[in-house]
Amino acid sequence: MTRRFPAILVLLMLWAGGLTAQVPPTLPEGAARQIPAIPDSLKPAIPDSLIRPGMAIDLPPVPSALPASDPRQNQRYADDTALDTLVPDSLVLGFREYLAFVKQFHPVARQAQLVLASAEANLLRSRGGFDPKLAVDYDRKKFKGTEYYDRLNATFKIPTWFGVEFKGQFEQNEGDFLNPEDSVPTDGLYSAGVSVSVLKGFWINERMATLRKARFFERQSQADRDILINKILYDASQAYFDWLQSYRDLLVYEGFLQNAELRYEGIRRSALAGDIAGIDTTEAGIAVQNRMLSLEQAKVMYRNKSLELSNFLWLDDNIPIEIQDAVRPEIDPARAVDIALDLDNVIADSLDLTAHPKLRSLDNKVRGLLVDKRLKINQLLPQLDVEYNFLTETPEFINSFETQEYKGGITFSVPLFLRKERGALRMAKFKLQDAQFERDNAFVSIRNKLAALSNELESFERQNLLISGIVRDYRIMLQAEERKFSFGESSIFLINSRERSLIDARLKSNEVQNKYLLTKAKLFKALAINPELELQDP
Repeated sequence: MTRRFPAILVLLMLWAGGLTAQVPPTLPEGAARQIPAIPDSLKPAIPDSLIRPGMAIDLPPVPSALPASDPRQNQRYADDTALDTLVPDSLVLGFREYLAFVKQFHPVARQAQLVLASAEANLLRSRGGFDPKLAVDYDRKKFKGTEYYDRLNATFKIPTWFGVEFKGQFEQNEGDFLNPEDSVPTDGLYSAGVSVSVLKGFWINERMATLRKARFFERQSQADRDILINKILYDASQAYFDWLQSYRDLLVYEGFLQNAELRYEGIRRSALAGDIAGIDTTEAGIAVQNRMLSLEQAKVMYRNKSLELSNFLWLDDNIPIEIQDAVRPEIDPARAVDIALDLDNVIADSLDLTAHPKLRSLDNKVRGLLVDKRLKINQLLPQLDVEYNFLTETPEFINSFETQEYKGGITFSVPLFLRKERGALRMAKFKLQDAQFERDNAFVSIRNKLAALSNELESFERQNLLISGIVRDYRIMLQAEERKFSFGESSIFLINSRERSLIDARLKSNEVQNKYLLTKAKLFKALAINPELELQDP
């Protein structure tokens, strides 16, 4: 047991918050020759100048080999997500704030608003088919002192919904070579009348159909806008969750690197004191190098995920911004995710899918095609237009409009084979059936997808509980192995093996948590929710 007691004290620095090291003033002759050369890259995290007899050394707040009886053990392992304390000066980018930035400033989100604006412009254009119209025609011909004709014709038309058009007209014509049918009184002739399409064009015509379809298209565009915004928010959420997982993995490797460096320092001290074999120093150094390698890979992954996240961050005036090194994700965003994605009261089994944006879009598409089908059916009818106009020279007197003075007419036409009309009707029916099939398929697909995502969420909740238990048990195994090593009953190889298993379990826990959050985002996408997100004033 020569010099065993000081070695145990050195190793106890892995368990307790402080240590009073009793380093012997001299080393046994030949002890230094048993220790292999230590590479410069493996300099201990705690400098030699800081380790001296009687000094208390505080361990960093990362998973380490504290005894189970230590009250700090439960504090550190009660919530592994509290590891963001490693970066006390960092700024946290909350999930809700992040999504609010995306929805308000991302170019794709703004493009989605243009879809609705375009539909509103199309509706305005369609309403123009019912605008009153004023037309004035003036013709005059004079040659070699002879006035052939001087004609003025002003018309005012008011189209209405059911193929009825009201018309007022003023004519004033004169000249030596005027057509007799254009002859009117010297002061002009006034007329007021109506034109009606009796068969084709009465219940529905191009003007009416265009306006109806434009209204349905506007509603369809509202749903399409919600789908586009939902898609960009889903992609942004996915980038945030991947960023979060890479940050959690980074913290895991940082914590275990500190543990490996601290363990290496303790073993080096014990080897210098002659209490353990020098080869253990090499094995502990390899563990430090492995942790450094893993940490470097985790840093690269974290930087890349930060850049991917920056793709979704924009300011006003289309100015992209990039995540800075001091910005960190929200470590435990589960509650913020439910609020931001509006999933608080979502129960997949009891959802009313009739309000789903995708189904609303397809429903309005079907309604628009139904209008087109009715128009094509109406065009099979003959064209029969009836027009009647009252004539008067004195329109200021209402009783001057008499039935004895009028201008009227009837126009009739019909294609003999109706091949154009019948072909157009068939095409309209096929388009309608295609849209109905698409709508029915979308309904079943959305319903089954929601059921599948509900099953996944329940499974990931159970997986989170299981992996938490696995992490806890691996932690206990590591603590027990370190305790056995302190009594000379274990080896550095077994400690490294236990720690590797704990690291893998911690990384697996991060992966399961990330998949759980991603499944919530998939549920958000499947529901095509367009949440209300507002930037908070600082």
